[in-house]
Amino acid sequence: MTRGSWLVAIGLVVAVLVGSAVVYPRLPDRVPTHWNLQGQVDAYGPKAVATFLLPGVMVGLLALFAALPWLSPAPFKMEGFRPTYGVIVVIVLAMQSFIHTVTLLVAMGYKIDVTRFLVAGGLLGIGLMGNVLGKVRRNVFVGVRVPWTLASERVWNETHRLAAWLSFGFGLLGSAVALMGHPIVALTFLALVVVIPILFSLVRYKQLERRGEI
Repeated sequence: MTRGSWLVAIGLVVAVLVGSAVVYPRLPDRVPTHWNLQGQVDAYGPKAVATFLLPGVMVGLLALFAALPWLSPAPFKMEGFRPTYGVIVVIVLAMQSFIHTVTLLVAMGYKIDVTRFLVAGGLLGIGLMGNVLGKVRRNVFVGVRVPWTLASERVWNETHRLAAWLSFGFGLLGSAVALMGHPIVALTFLALVVVIPILFSLVRYKQLERRGEI
């Protein structure tokens, strides 16, 4: 991660912690913690847990993200794409911040279509991540990490170029579909973003293997 991405990531975590502490007195003793796909609340929890659990998870994630480059084995070091890695970390933490903000707003009594906004926000984050996914180099922690991409740098690079376009296009399109009131339909775009690159990596690896190019 670069210094700039570190500052943004830490700023997001601090902002969520401070914001949670500020709104805490305004929350009821039990607050919604989970919704079904129809946007109906199907679980409640103590406000202390609902308010500070996700910020605590974000703190843990930040520590994990800081450790991953050091934990990477020698053949898969992350040095070659640290700026891209920093952008991905910021996007992941921003998505967590968005989820937490929506949850707290609902707990305070604001009328929000939770399913629609959470699906739209998640797909928007995937779309933004797609903008940099093609720059991710072969490693064991970030990206489409399946046997065929890890076994071949060529397959890795081709798969991630495809995944970048799919994530960007389907992410933005799915986000728009969710905002228009069709979050369940929008989730099919997420499935395509996951499944297509995996299948492509398998087919491409076997194709190169038959040609003797691997």
